[in-house]
Amino acid sequence: MKALILVGGYGTRLRPLTLSVPKPLVEFCNKPILLHQVEALVKAGVNHVILAVSYMSELLEREMRVQEQRLGIRISLSHETEPLGTAGPLALARELLNIDDEPFFVLNSDVICDFPFQDLLQFHRNHGKEGTIVVTRVEEPSKYGVVVFEAESGKIHRFVEKPQVFVSNKINAGMYIFNPSMLSRIQLRPTSIEKEIFPVMAEESQLYAMELQAHASVRRFWMDIGQPKDFLTGMCMYLQSLRQHAPDRLHTGPGFLGNVLVDPSAQIGQNCTIGPNVTIGAGVVVEDGVRIKRCTVLKGSRVRSHSWLESCIVGWSSSVGQWVSTESEPWNRKLSCSLTVGGSASSGAHGERDGAGGGRHCERRALPERRQRPAPQVHQ
Repeated sequence: MKALILVGGYGTRLRPLTLSVPKPLVEFCNKPILLHQVEALVKAGVNHVILAVSYMSELLEREMRVQEQRLGIRISLSHETEPLGTAGPLALARELLNIDDEPFFVLNSDVICDFPFQDLLQFHRNHGKEGTIVVTRVEEPSKYGVVVFEAESGKIHRFVEKPQVFVSNKINAGMYIFNPSMLSRIQLRPTSIEKEIFPVMAEESQLYAMELQAHASVRRFWMDIGQPKDFLTGMCMYLQSLRQHAPDRLHTGPGFLGNVLVDPSAQIGQNCTIGPNVTIGAGVVVEDGVRIKRCTVLKGSRVRSHSWLESCIVGWSSSVGQWVSTESEPWNRKLSCSLTVGGSASSGAHGERDGAGGGRHCERRALPERRQRPAPQVHQ
C-alpha cells in the first residue's frame, strides 16, 4: 500500500522553531511529527510513503533515508517547484500513486492522533466508492467548515463553511483514503482538495466520511498541532493516550506528577517537580529545584536551578537561566514567541506567542519566596 503526506508548507505558525528545521522534523513527544505518521502507516500495512516536499527538502530527505532503512519501506520525495495547494501534489505524484489499483492514504502533516488507518481502510472497502475522509467532532462548529453526512452510511451530502446555525459538528480531520481513479479529477496546478475536489465528489455520491471516535473501543484523540498552543494541547492528549495504552513509557518516581515523558539520556536534578504534562527530550539537563509543568523541552537544552517553566516550548540546545520563571499569559494563548532568558546562552522558550514580538509577553521573574537571590537579566 501507498501513502502521500503533504509536507511542503513553511510551518509559519510554528515559528521560530521552523526557521531552522522543517515542521515535519520538529520533535513532538520526543519523536519527529512526521515519524509518528509514518510509523502508524507502516503498522497499517503501508510499504511506500511519498512525501510532497518543498521547504527544506534536503533535511527531510536526509532524515527519511535513515528511516527508510530502519523501517524497511520505500520513501519517495515528490518535489513542488511552486505551491500546489492540497490537491495539486496528488497530480504531481500521479505516476507513483497510480501504479496499481490499490487505494492510497493522504495525510496533512499537522495531524497527530490515534491514527485509525486500519479502520479507515476497512470502512473504505466496505462502501466501495472513490474516497473516504476522516472527520472528528468539535465543540464549536461555527469556527470551522463542517461536513454534513448520513450518520449510518457515512455518505457525504455537502460541506458548509463556518455555519451560523447548527448543521453538523464534524470537521475534516486531514486524513483520507482514495481509489487511484480519483486522480483523474485533479489537474497539475494549484488546487484545493477541500474546495474544488471534495464538493464534486460528494455531489456524485463518491465521497464518504468515517468519524474518528465512532470506530474505536475507546475515544480517540485528534489535534492539528501546527501552532504552539495546539502543539502543547496535543502533547497533553498524546501523553494521556500513553497513560491508557502504554503507561510503562511514562516516567514515574518522587517529584514526577501526572503524565511525564522523559528521554533516557536526560538528566534530572534533585528536588525537582516535573509535571503534569511534560515532555523532556534527549540530552536535556534539568538542574536542582526546577518546576516544570505543561511544557516541551527539546533536545540538548539546559534548565538551570530553581527555574519555573509553565506552558512553553523550550527550543533545541537552549539555556534557561537560574531563578527564572516563564509563563504564557492566558489572554495571549493564540500567540507564540521566542525568548532569551538568563545567562550567556540563548533560550528558545516558546510561550505561545508571536515570534515577531521577541520576549515581551513571556514573564521572567524571581519566585516570591526566593527574592533574596537576584534574578538574572533578560537579554533581547
